[in-house]
Amino acid sequence: MKKYTVEKRKIPSTGRDIKILIFRPTAAKKEPAQTPGVLWIHGGGYATGMAEMAYFSRPLALVKKYGAVVVCVDYRLSVEAPYPAALEDCHSALFWVKEHAAELGINDSQIMVGGESAGGGLTAALCMYARDKGSVNIAYQMPLYPMLDDRDTESSRDNHAPIWNTKRNHAAWKLYLKGLTEILPYAAPARQTDYANLPPAYTFVGDIEPFYCETLTYIENLKAAGVEASVDVYPNWYHAYDMFFPFKTIAKKAIAKFEEQFCYAAEHYFAPQNKE
Repeated sequence: MKKYTVEKRKIPSTGRDIKILIFRPTAAKKEPAQTPGVLWIHGGGYATGMAEMAYFSRPLALVKKYGAVVVCVDYRLSVEAPYPAALEDCHSALFWVKEHAAELGINDSQIMVGGESAGGGLTAALCMYARDKGSVNIAYQMPLYPMLDDRDTESSRDNHAPIWNTKRNHAAWKLYLKGLTEILPYAAPARQTDYANLPPAYTFVGDIEPFYCETLTYIENLKAAGVEASVDVYPNWYHAYDMFFPFKTIAKKAIAKFEEQFCYAAEHYFAPQNKE
């Protein structure tokens, strides 16, 4: 028997409808009042990728093993529309999850957000945006090796690692930030100066990939603002190593640690929604 079901649906966003995929466990492991809901945002440098990447990234296990309900969003890519289109679509999906919590069978005090790479960057941006708008209270964030900084860092400058490197990073940011005269933290979260009252966070990153420094800086800034946050660093890992080599022993360790952190969050972190 399949451990999950998947439903494709269209929901409204800014000026258009967007596709979401809803993954639910076949057999509920928790009561709806205790079931976390996770909005998962795919990677791809803001320019490529799709919601179906959930099948070979981290979120599907949260459904199959731990009974979470996961919603994956097909946001507009930068090749079609630059910032703020992707963030607007992700926020529309996040707000939809909150408004449809009862239908989804989730606890609206445990809405979490996660994603890999550019999806991790959008995770961080979305947490900032939702905090500032007061639209959705997010219980936990999981921005895995996130794409946060449009400026070169020590690890993203002159980086020639496999999968993602300096050249690709520069090209991707140029597409995403096209036409901007002022770059806000919602576009490049590393430009944030106020990290207070953001959700608790967990991430992991490799030490030879471009996003190594900006990931560590993000976690340090959260902790300095009093936010519970942690990061695991894996030596000699390049970008998205866990997705390309999930069968490797060290990747299995990283995946297990990620799932362990999710389970801890499901037991300890809650963010009740504001009553209207």
